[in-house]
Amino acid sequence: MSRRTATLVVSGLLLGGLVAVAALLPVPYVVFRPGPLTDVLGQGEDGPVITAEGVPTYPTDGVLNLTTVGVTPAGARMDLLTAVQGWFDPERAVVPRDVVYPGNPSTEEARQVNAVEFASSQDVASVAALRYLGFEVPTESNRVLVREVLPDGAAVGVLEPGDVILTVDGEPVSAPQAVVDAVSSTQPGQPVPMRVERDDETVELDVPTKPSQDDPDRAAIGVIVGPTWDLPVEVSIDVPGEIGGPSAGLVFTLGIIDTLTPEDLVAGADVAGTGEISSDGTVGPISGVQQKIAAARDGGGELFLVPRANCGAADGANPGDMLLVPVETVDDAVDAIEALRSGDAGTLPTCAEVGAV
Repeated sequence: MSRRTATLVVSGLLLGGLVAVAALLPVPYVVFRPGPLTDVLGQGEDGPVITAEGVPTYPTDGVLNLTTVGVTPAGARMDLLTAVQGWFDPERAVVPRDVVYPGNPSTEEARQVNAVEFASSQDVASVAALRYLGFEVPTESNRVLVREVLPDGAAVGVLEPGDVILTVDGEPVSAPQAVVDAVSSTQPGQPVPMRVERDDETVELDVPTKPSQDDPDRAAIGVIVGPTWDLPVEVSIDVPGEIGGPSAGLVFTLGIIDTLTPEDLVAGADVAGTGEISSDGTVGPISGVQQKIAAARDGGGELFLVPRANCGAADGANPGDMLLVPVETVDDAVDAIEALRSGDAGTLPTCAEVGAV
């Protein structure tokens, strides 16, 4: 072998090694991919996904799917090769890691936040659905629920998930921010007196604090709190599997409406959708809409309800024969399903039209 040939071979090997090493280097991105579907009109682990106590419920026909996105776990680091594969896959999206996981949480921390958001979306969906159906529901949440006690939080062993916080330092609280503000005004390390409702009993507690990870001059107790309402109807949602985030709110709302009304809303159709729901019935945008559309399309969906603010992204998806209809409120979503049911789907606005404006 000539010296020139040997040099070329060695250079090629070195270049190949460098490319291989670079391909395995971690990059600050995560990948979105289509996730599984869950029919909220179907069965959960222990019975129907949606049940209600104290009011009549009615059988439903058809499919109402909540859609999900698979995402790189918080504790995993994606390599360059995986990122490149994701960039060239039309059904996936490569997203900056800090957009999805701000603050660089651990896998367990991210799971807890997603679980709390998911539970909160169920509560707010109940409020929105009951208001749509004409029930009297308080305008605002009037109680604060402990949704999660963080494993490394100061309140471990004192507060429990499910506790309703009634007072902080002797002052009544009715909103999560009031609890946050009251705790934050305490010196780190100083206990905070709280009165909570637990298992229908009132308990007086001195809740420990410690310095916040974000600001050592601010006290924290290490719990995640959320709003809760005194509702006229007790609605339960039992979703099989582990799903997180707030984006199932719209579909939960529609499922509750269909379950509590004699008229079959979906009536044999295959409907899917996504969107964060507000207590007043407003539908908010979410992430991963293209991947959710792909999952619903592959699942045989006829109609996909898209938050209007997501229509720009949805217009870049491939829905196949599935109709993408923008919605801003629960009323919009119900109208779209009724139009599909009555054969008038052709009169509905589409995300393609909205995206073109």
